[in-house]
Amino acid sequence: MLFGYARVSTADQNPDHQIDALLRAGVERDNVYLDRASGAKASRPQFDIVLRMLRSGDTLKVTRLDRLSRSVLHLVTLGAELRMRGVGLHVIEQGIDTDTMEGRAMFGMLSVLAELQRELIVANTNDGLAAARARGRVGGRRPRLTADQAALAQQLYDAREKTVQQIADLFGVPRSTVYGHLDRDKTAPRQPRKIAVLKP
Repeated sequence: MLFGYARVSTADQNPDHQIDALLRAGVERDNVYLDRASGAKASRPQFDIVLRMLRSGDTLKVTRLDRLSRSVLHLVTLGAELRMRGVGLHVIEQGIDTDTMEGRAMFGMLSVLAELQRELIVANTNDGLAAARARGRVGGRRPRLTADQAALAQQLYDAREKTVQQIADLFGVPRSTVYGHLDRDKTAPRQPRKIAVLKP
């Protein structure tokens, strides 16, 4: 029996390409299992289910090796486990079929290359972040308020002309954003409001 496995890393990624490829490869739609999880994660519920379903003589189909895992150790271990159980592995887009000697050799080589590619991406990302920090830039989201808006928010807050909620409404941002830009430790001292006392 043919089983298919597809994986996307985030909820907003579309798995249709993988599913269509698996269907064209002869997998019944009811036998296609989909996870929305990072390949680096050890726990993938649908993958665990399909592994339990596989029996000797079955074939597991995926579109690419990186859909199974991004870890060489996991890929090699998985390949060995499937062979011991008499289960074939067919990687559609990379032409790997572990029922053949050539396919098993290609599986091993591409597993190493997949891990190398991932390590290069991580290394390049870290190098880029380090270079940006050296030039005074930091990662993450850009501030929701410009420097001028933040200064105005601080003035309004110090002068008690507006509440934090009113300042947030003025700029169209949540209160947490305003609080994040306020330097409340260095604000002007608050003067107590005068209360008029009526003489008898």
